[in-house]
Amino acid sequence: MNWLQQMHSAQPVAWAVLVLMLVAVGGLALASIRIKGVGIGIAGVLFAGILAGHFGMRIEEEILEFVREFGLILFVFTIGLQLGPGFFASFRQQGLKLNLMAASIVVMGACIAVAVSFLARVDFAAALGLFSGATTNTPSLGASQQMLRALPTEWASQAAMPALAYAVAYPGGVFGIIGVLLLLRGVFRINPEQEAEQFRAEQRKNVAPLERMNLVVENANLEGLPLSEVPGRDAGVVVSRIRRAGATEVETATEQTRLHRGDILLAVGTRRALERFRVVIGRETDVNLVKAPGRVVSRKFVVTHKEVLGKTIDELDLDDLYGVTVTRVTRADIEMTAGPALRLQFGDMLQVVGDEKAMPKVARVLGDCVQALNETNFIPIFIGIALGVLVGTLPFTIPNMPVPVRLGIAGGPLILAIILSRIGRIGPLLWYMPVNANLAFRELGIVLFLACVGLRAGEKFFSTVLTNEGLYWLLGGLAITVIPILIVGLLARVVFRMNFTVIAGLLSGSMTDPPALAFANAITRSDLPSVAYATVYPLTMLLRIVAVQVLVLVFCR
Repeated sequence: MNWLQQMHSAQPVAWAVLVLMLVAVGGLALASIRIKGVGIGIAGVLFAGILAGHFGMRIEEEILEFVREFGLILFVFTIGLQLGPGFFASFRQQGLKLNLMAASIVVMGACIAVAVSFLARVDFAAALGLFSGATTNTPSLGASQQMLRALPTEWASQAAMPALAYAVAYPGGVFGIIGVLLLLRGVFRINPEQEAEQFRAEQRKNVAPLERMNLVVENANLEGLPLSEVPGRDAGVVVSRIRRAGATEVETATEQTRLHRGDILLAVGTRRALERFRVVIGRETDVNLVKAPGRVVSRKFVVTHKEVLGKTIDELDLDDLYGVTVTRVTRADIEMTAGPALRLQFGDMLQVVGDEKAMPKVARVLGDCVQALNETNFIPIFIGIALGVLVGTLPFTIPNMPVPVRLGIAGGPLILAIILSRIGRIGPLLWYMPVNANLAFRELGIVLFLACVGLRAGEKFFSTVLTNEGLYWLLGGLAITVIPILIVGLLARVVFRMNFTVIAGLLSGSMTDPPALAFANAITRSDLPSVAYATVYPLTMLLRIVAVQVLVLVFCR
């Protein structure tokens, strides 16, 4: 067994891998334990790391720091890739309210940190660390240490103090958020999975379903007019089929199809848009062109060809090239009218109506390779992560701030992933990751991150907490964590009637806490909390970094 005892010093990388795997196995085993349906979830890895660190399982600091930050980058980058396509629409719907609530959590936390310092007589340098640790915000810890080092010797000598307080408060910060989520769940008797389904249903209500309407052309002003010039289609109506007056067979309707009185059209759109279109065309008829005889068929194709990504339906020009019409586009389980200005994204499902002989040609244009949806192109992913790290380390100068502000190694990759996945493609680079691969990398990232945080905190966690000063730190950190998010959580549920999935994402994002987000996703069995998390994360990250620097400027003179 000598080789095992010497592995720590002789083979530090192998030892680090061994320790991390043991912590991960033990933590995931803890995460799987549920009592009356309630478990600690992914936070079990943090528990296992603290215990391992306490009992002397050490990893070299450089290796530990690298694995921790790399795991965090993987976690936030994959979240950003998943959220990007629908993020901006969600931000427009509820972004202002959520960000105001998150900002109030930051302000309350800063005020409580000051109160803890004065009322409990905690050293102010330690209070700064408590503010960072209790809100699980590493960039603000770095900002406070940089600010202290820039001050006169009296304060510069205490630059290491925030780190110890941070280590003590961090586990309580993670558990405090999870505890508040469980408390809200119990007080309001919330079923998280039902709440997630209700949220999905509300989202579907906001997106009007598409319907068909068969219309007879009676408006004399439309005689001989091509479909492209017919008023009312700008509201989101697509005409896919036409049966000429007196004819028995159905034809494909394209933008160049000219109308005549007595023609019957099949239009696709929302009920409201179809009613407006009916007023222009004529009247509705019981004739169903879908079932009428003819050579017109309907097929579905998946967009996987890189050359068509980013193009609009109009730019594809499928009606001119092949005499077919795109009627619907399904994206992320949401069905939309195929308007001419709609830009295609990788994985879109297009419903195409036309002659059966033209369908193979359309398939070649669009790609229609289902296998491509399960392939991960790593070159764009690595480029995206590298750019995200650069953005996160880029300094932003704010007037009267002696130290530049940075988004951090977590904020940069998250924001850039959201932007890149929303763009979808730049030249040959396609920012797309299959769902299964995304979930696997996300789980790996958060497990590595929590294991490293636990190992680092476990070394001095119990020895510090079991002293009078450590107890004050622990209780002060819990106050900074729990009080603001409990107040806002109750306000969100009681006053604003917010869905639990939104509240969970809001509270996790306001504390910039990936483990809490992972826990929220786990108990709701969905990624819905991630939307609110990403909505408030950028502003919260900036405010926490600025807040700790303001505290130093005001109280450390």
